[in-house]
Amino acid sequence: LLALLLGGLGASTQHPLASSMITDTYENGGGVKEALSQYNFSGDIGKTLVPGLVGLLLTVISWRASVTLLGMLGLAAAGLLWWLIPTQAAASASGKTAKTLIGSGSVSGLRALIVTGTLDSAVRMGFLTFLPFLLKAKGAGTAGIGLALTMLFIGGAFGKLLCGYLGARIGMMKTVWLTETVTALLIVAAVYLPLSGLMVILPVLGLALNGTSSVLYGAVPDLAGAGKREQAFAVFYTGTIGGGALAPVLFGGLGDLMGVPVAVMVLAGMLLLTLPLAWVVQRGCSLK
Repeated sequence: LLALLLGGLGASTQHPLASSMITDTYENGGGVKEALSQYNFSGDIGKTLVPGLVGLLLTVISWRASVTLLGMLGLAAAGLLWWLIPTQAAASASGKTAKTLIGSGSVSGLRALIVTGTLDSAVRMGFLTFLPFLLKAKGAGTAGIGLALTMLFIGGAFGKLLCGYLGARIGMMKTVWLTETVTALLIVAAVYLPLSGLMVILPVLGLALNGTSSVLYGAVPDLAGAGKREQAFAVFYTGTIGGGALAPVLFGGLGDLMGVPVAVMVLAGMLLLTLPLAWVVQRGCSLK
């Protein structure tokens, strides 16, 4: 448990810092939202590939050796970043202007964004908790559940990439309304559809379910106050990761009391709360 705690601390620390560095690098030339979506996408690719590679490793070496290799990979990545970041940070700092360091500074907009991200993350992790139970109730076996999760994760990875670009084209609020509405409708459909129908919609559900996050990340620089971009990213990520961590426990208890279908419906209803919040976020961004 202590090792997992330390691993979680290391994994979570890089998110706000990396997002802030990406914003600093791309803001002068534009394309911040697209760059953040690429960063978000690459993380999901890693989360898809590494478990598969570890599964292959376990056929030839022990799990302890596999975990040790992953730790060494992490150390190598840290060393590479240690070598790369100073040059990029210096170049980014030299090109900054006072204007690019300042977002709208909207406190209400940033708070609404954090709540939106927290709700979105909570629904995502809550649905992932219940999906295996839904699949099993519809007759899926272990292999079927694994395939279903793979399809959901692949759709989610591309959703993070595509929705970031979509948000840059049509705006944050329209994109959030689109992705959250589609997610809520497909979550409800997941309860009623037969197994074959559920398997068909899972890639699209994954795309909408995960795609919102890239749009929300891209709104953080627009709302951060002068010199407070890193703090804004830090608070935002704390809220989203915290919401995702608590959701399985809270909604798992609700599922025990009222049943999995009812709990899943509650998850879909929660997403509707993000629609007015997105409007508040958009209003805060417009103050810039």
